[in-house]
Amino acid sequence: MPTTPLPDFANLSLAEIARLAEEHRLPPVDSWNPAHCGDSEMRIGRDGTWFHQGAPITRQAMVRLFSTILRREAEGKYVLVTPVEKLDIDVEDAPFVAVEMKSDGSGEAMRLAFRLNTGDVLTAGPAHGLRFEERADGPRPYLHVRRGLEALIARPVYYQLAELALANGSTPPGVWSDGTFFPLGSAAE
Repeated sequence: MPTTPLPDFANLSLAEIARLAEEHRLPPVDSWNPAHCGDSEMRIGRDGTWFHQGAPITRQAMVRLFSTILRREAEGKYVLVTPVEKLDIDVEDAPFVAVEMKSDGSGEAMRLAFRLNTGDVLTAGPAHGLRFEERADGPRPYLHVRRGLEALIARPVYYQLAELALANGSTPPGVWSDGTFFPLGSAAE
């Protein structure tokens, strides 16, 4: 079964990224309510690597496929769900990692697009908010992906965000995207 190659994020305009994000159709996992069948023997590591029975899943097409049937339950656990089965999956931090970022515009007109480790692309804004947690090992930035699923923002991408926040001179430091301001730092600061 041939797979369509992922587009080169670096060469896409933000308008093209927005179009690709809009075209991306996902299965209706929220409307599927099968019986719980057990454990998938799968895990998503903090770095975004997917594992099955302890071994990394090396076929990116399989990771992309599994990511489309991932759901976060109301009590916070993660499951892989189809119309006929639901299996637990362990997630060490966040199920996705934002590995690349592109910015366009400045100030309140800025738009920030992200590419996830699964190849998904999205634009930060009201539907895809940025949040920051302070932890003992440093700040932990996240991007809302969909229905309670988040992407951990990779350290190099976080540094890009911090550079943009410091350059715009806002108090508190933060970034704008799609008409929404996101302060860099946790809400408790």
